[in-house]
Amino acid sequence: MQGEPKLAADFDHFPYADPSAPKGGRMVYGVFGDFDNLNPVSVRGALTTARGIFGDTEFGNLVYEPLMQRSADEAFTLYPLIAKTVETDDERSFVEFQLDPAARFSDGRPIRPEDVIATTELLKVQGSVRPQYSNWLSKVARIERAEPNGVRFTFNDKADRELPLLLAGLPVLPADAFDATTIAQTTIRTPVGSGPYLVDRVEPGQRIVYRRNPDYWAKDLPTKRGIDNHDEIVVEYYRDQNAQFEAFKKGLSSVYLYQQPNPRHWRTAYDFPAVAEGKVVKDVFPNGRPANLNAFFFNARRPVFADPQVRRALGMVFDFEWANANLFYDAYTRMSGYFDNSELSSIGRPADAIERELLAPYAARIAPPIMDGSFRQPVADGTGADRAILRVAFDLLQARGYHLDGTRMVAPDGTPLGFEILVQSGDQQRISLAWARTLSRIGVAVTVRQVDDAQYQKRKQSFDYDVLISAFSGTLSPGAEQVNRWGSAARDRPGSFNYAGVADPAVDALIARMVATRSREEFVSAVRAYDRLLISGFYVVPLYYVPEQWMARWSDVRHPEVTPLTGFYLPAFWIADAKS
Repeated sequence: MQGEPKLAADFDHFPYADPSAPKGGRMVYGVFGDFDNLNPVSVRGALTTARGIFGDTEFGNLVYEPLMQRSADEAFTLYPLIAKTVETDDERSFVEFQLDPAARFSDGRPIRPEDVIATTELLKVQGSVRPQYSNWLSKVARIERAEPNGVRFTFNDKADRELPLLLAGLPVLPADAFDATTIAQTTIRTPVGSGPYLVDRVEPGQRIVYRRNPDYWAKDLPTKRGIDNHDEIVVEYYRDQNAQFEAFKKGLSSVYLYQQPNPRHWRTAYDFPAVAEGKVVKDVFPNGRPANLNAFFFNARRPVFADPQVRRALGMVFDFEWANANLFYDAYTRMSGYFDNSELSSIGRPADAIERELLAPYAARIAPPIMDGSFRQPVADGTGADRAILRVAFDLLQARGYHLDGTRMVAPDGTPLGFEILVQSGDQQRISLAWARTLSRIGVAVTVRQVDDAQYQKRKQSFDYDVLISAFSGTLSPGAEQVNRWGSAARDRPGSFNYAGVADPAVDALIARMVATRSREEFVSAVRAYDRLLISGFYVVPLYYVPEQWMARWSDVRHPEVTPLTGFYLPAFWIADAKS
């Protein structure tokens, strides 16, 4: 996106992969949730697409692959995979990918430019598939074959500098795999992909088994050396996290992940014999990405949350200090912004000249502490009922016309102020009940509703909630994906990640500026300005993070000594003494 690639053109393997890692063995992952779909792009499933099919941030692309492979050790750099070469101009008015003549689908057919064109044409016109794909491709004026074995995308005036990299990350499907009708539908039909694994067995909602493709065409490419080391990968689905952990303890699940770790569990649950005997190992990995945004999301589509100052008042009474001490062993750090724990964060940094210029049209909306970097989420006394903070929140609500009617906080028209928090796990329920208890002290009535995974996914995709807890993965290269999280175009698009219902031209303008920058300095300033604007909207109640990643593993599961910038990289793990 900016600067030069970290690796030379003749690199042998990624630094975080071990090319001497043994191939073979059976890896079993345990995950929480459900699935009903093997279509890599559809969002219509009542549940979700099976893990590992495509675009999985943990397991990698097991079945379908993109044109180029993203490096886990750089902010936003891609290296050859299906595409052997890439060409673009300084203005990035086009991008041309020449395909590797050796590239093959799993049934032996060559991957042709016609397959790339057919895939992108379907994604371009189907708004009911992954919404970000159709949004990206709306910036493409023309897609055509480029001799001898390539595809050229010519852009329209809506394109930005990030677009070539986004297109390089699109899936490539066989031209006859889907049509205009089936591309948006769920399916459990065994797919023909281009990746290192074949779908061997599917039990919807329970497990999916992947088997290594012995004829995988890319196994000797530099981007794949030391990667995809297991003969078989099993993804076991659990409806209950306790059951998932019990399976891990018994050795039924070879790896247990904590992307959003529970410190209480991490500190107290590992007293079983396999840990004492050294058969189970607890690893801590460094992580150079911004902290994942873990938060309560207000649904601003609801009239009760239309006013930012009401959102601010409700959010400020969340007592992080009580929750951290009583639920999480004081292991968490409180979030205040959207890019905490990185150079992209505005927290603790006064706005520079570039930021002030970018924010000048919206300066009235940004409080001085947010502009000068001194803003932090309120620090409570840890009692769950900090009177000073409750008084500030009460006064904010009064200033917006609310008042107490007996013990209830009511709007000017007498409507009681209250809402429902939608949750899908016991941990989410506990933290939500803590916030609800504190809100009740100023007369706000909150209910917490826990639903099964299918109902949760359906309500989330249709924005049928008042407040929910969710998370966005941190990224060192925020860009066009931010439209799907916070952009006006995604506000009413079913299945988008705009959980907060944001529709703000100012937010749209700063996203556009981020993806148009040419230097790292300008990019960092644009992201920090964006951070200040989102903070000023009080769209979420930021929760907490840990600066590293935690994982427990059985000792026969090994990983390279080098951890990439973005944290542990599961596709580079292997089974000790495995033999194909």
